Amino acid sequence: MAVYTDVDDDALAAFLAEYDLGEMLSLKGIAEGVENSNFLLETTRGRFILTLFEKRVAEADLPFFIGLMDHLALSGLSCPTPIHGRDRKALRQLAGRPAVIVSFLTGMWPRKPNVAQCGSVGAALAGLHLSGAGFALKRTNALSLPGWRRLAADCRDRADSVRPGLAAEIDAELAFLEANWPAALPGGVIHADLFPDNVFFIGDDVSGLIDFYFACNDFYAYDLAICLNAWCFEPDGAFNATKALALSRGYLGGRPLSEAEAAAIPLLCRGAALRFLLTRLYDWLNQVPGALVRPKDPLEYLSKLRFHRTAEGPGTYGIGHD
Repeated sequence: MAVYTDVDDDALAAFLAEYDLGEMLSLKGIAEGVENSNFLLETTRGRFILTLFEKRVAEADLPFFIGLMDHLALSGLSCPTPIHGRDRKALRQLAGRPAVIVSFLTGMWPRKPNVAQCGSVGAALAGLHLSGAGFALKRTNALSLPGWRRLAADCRDRADSVRPGLAAEIDAELAFLEANWPAALPGGVIHADLFPDNVFFIGDDVSGLIDFYFACNDFYAYDLAICLNAWCFEPDGAFNATKALALSRGYLGGRPLSEAEAAAIPLLCRGAALRFLLTRLYDWLNQVPGALVRPKDPLEYLSKLRFHRTAEGPGTYGIGHD
């Protein structure tokens, strides 16, 4: 989450008049994240999240995201529920941007995830994959191999200003992944961005999953690889095998992996690390002046990528253990 676009008071009042949400009490920008403009909206009817979709999110994809959240909420998954206006529409315009209001979830995201929380998020990810199986709409993952190639090309001329030799290392990794990426694994709707700041907890139990604006159709095991990257490394860059074992066991308790999926995990972890290296690198090199946003260090994911190259198999990630 972040804030790129300011909202005029009169425009906001007209926007809220389309809903039955009572009177507005406050609107506060949320500075975390990097993609859209997000606000905590408080009215006499409660708390909500107002999101304005910025340029990286294609407007044609918004019915998928909003429909998915409706579908998952109806299936019993704890996630933001889009608020529909008096006209039954959830998506409308505000400040020249597509905008939506969603329900507010209780809980806190963990700054330092523990082992129990890693197990809980693994189980929640499996639940998401099972709950999304009946969703009819489809969305191609725009940040898979072809998207990585475009990002790499956009960053190539300036990548070495971040780390000497980075452009060549990215090109070599892309070539390897393009030659070895799986052609067919079980798949369906994935979250594709389930970082700690997108998971709320009460104690060690997941209370909700948020921020579905990268959701798409792809391999389920790739989503697990994203989580292994996001949850199982310590601040000093060290891989925590205990957390990986807990996360993997949590996932496998809800949705077992096929042999092909398990075997592909080290490769998928490399792909997930490259994906976030590239998007972070692009954002680092193309910061928006004046935006209330903190770009994230792309080199964190270079370190993770190098670790995954040394993995001896799925057992590195706690998969295949009794």
